[in-house]
Amino acid sequence: MEPRTKTGMLIKDRPELATKPKPLTVAPDASVAEAVAEMCRRDYGSVIVVDEERRPLGIFTERDVMKKIVDPGRDPAGTRVCEVMTAEIRVARDTDEVLDWLRIMSNERFRRLPVVDAEGRIEAVMTQGDFVSYTWPELLHQGRQLLTATLGRNFYVSLILGALVLYGVLVILVVD
Repeated sequence: MEPRTKTGMLIKDRPELATKPKPLTVAPDASVAEAVAEMCRRDYGSVIVVDEERRPLGIFTERDVMKKIVDPGRDPAGTRVCEVMTAEIRVARDTDEVLDWLRIMSNERFRRLPVVDAEGRIEAVMTQGDFVSYTWPELLHQGRQLLTATLGRNFYVSLILGALVLYGVLVILVVD
């Protein structure tokens, strides 16, 4: 694993990246029916729409199927993926930081993040779930550090407050 940067772990440091299956991709002129059939066959929740160089043009998700095909009653066989994909997508590089992307994904409300190589070709798709396993231990570690720093810096104040709380509890117990 590479050393951590100043603020966190890089995407390439996540073990999930190495074990990810190759992303499901389709050409923009593929039909929705073809894309959905492949998504079902491989049990994927999305497909990345790519050009001839495997550079992402958009993403087509299960939600797109529901909102853009099923609900309006469009014909999946007669609709091309490029007509209903989400074209404005964010892409990451494996040298980007996990926490930065988790924050962006949370704020902008998307769950899937295509990861591209230096030439912009699709390499993997990371999800918020892939990053959560990193954030919990990291948050616990940061919480412990904050608690230690706070108690250490204010040890005597913490000791006095703790004694007062204990005294208050004992008074309540004795009075009853």
